Amino acid sequence: MERIKVKIINKSHHPLPSYETPESAGMDVRANLDQPVVLKPLERALIPTGLYMQLPAGHECQIRPRSGLALKHGISIVNTPGTVDADYRGEIGIIVINLSNEEFTISDGERICQMVITDYTHVQWEEVERLDQTKRGTGAFGHTGVD
Repeated sequence: MERIKVKIINKSHHPLPSYETPESAGMDVRANLDQPVVLKPLERALIPTGLYMQLPAGHECQIRPRSGLALKHGISIVNTPGTVDADYRGEIGIIVINLSNEEFTISDGERICQMVITDYTHVQWEEVERLDQTKRGTGAFGHTGVD
């Protein structure tokens, strides 16, 4: 498993994002709120974290929903996975949405999402007139059936 150093400023009074188990891919991120935020059904809000980071070139931070909040309360992330680019230096904000039929309250310090740091590749486009043929071809959207 690769380990990289990432510079981070924590303006919240909460611990840094952390892995809950030794084999976790994502780190839990906490809300940094002056007062609780109540989300009505289908309402969304930008939740501050108090975190600012400097990722190494060639890396991104992905923001993903927490499975427990999704299953138990219908809480998700609007643009999932959200991407924080290596050249962004502002506060990390999480766009949370309530997909349930009931109000949900986000409190200060609550773990609201997972953060995964990963590397990426830039592509160089090669324009062509046709693509190589495959057995699948243009089949998509369930073309192999449900069995």
